[in-house]
Amino acid sequence: MSLLNDQVLFIDAEAIILDKPAGLPVDAPRDGSLALENYLSSLTFGFQRWPLPVHRLDRDTSGCLLLARHPKAHKRYAAAFEAGTVTKRYVAVVDGVPERDEGVIELSLKKISTAAKGWRMIPAKEGKVAVTEWRKVAEKDGRALIAFTPRTGRTHQIRVHAQHGLGFGIVGDPVYGQGGGAMLLHSRFLSMPRGTKPPAEATAPLPATFAAAGFAPQLLDDAGL
Repeated sequence: MSLLNDQVLFIDAEAIILDKPAGLPVDAPRDGSLALENYLSSLTFGFQRWPLPVHRLDRDTSGCLLLARHPKAHKRYAAAFEAGTVTKRYVAVVDGVPERDEGVIELSLKKISTAAKGWRMIPAKEGKVAVTEWRKVAEKDGRALIAFTPRTGRTHQIRVHAQHGLGFGIVGDPVYGQGGGAMLLHSRFLSMPRGTKPPAEATAPLPATFAAAGFAPQLLDDAGL
């Protein structure tokens, strides 16, 4: 993977929004493969400090990832994520077509771990509250392109809500779906409010893997997404 400079969607003195490629983990994995931290030194753009990620995207999820360029901004942005004031929108292709066109999924989530399968998130009444709005954008060949707007930010929230809320796993999801090929989950839009300053926000272009599955970028433009 080349340097990530050409993946920058937004930059100012406080923030960078990066179009993270699928397959690049934010945190260094145990297998020793490359992670975002291996590229931070190339994303300083004249600053001495390396930027730091404010939140996480799963390894196989592409799209908008917010980095803070100094500690004060990192603290403010992390607090905004915790408070739920950041606007995020994802798009995904699921292995089926929901009957309804839109809805809200409310399924609390908790983490479990087994020796056989490792850890995963499951719906559980005693778990942490998780809420996701969804909207069907298009359908083709028994699959659907869905826009997800999470109101909360739980680990694997959209992936679990797709499986248990819609009844269909995300295409390519090796844990909550059928696996096989690229996972078609993309962080499409992110907007970080910043008081009197304009928000740090960006829209990440749809990866070619979606078009290969029959869902062209124009579908999102036509839907205002």
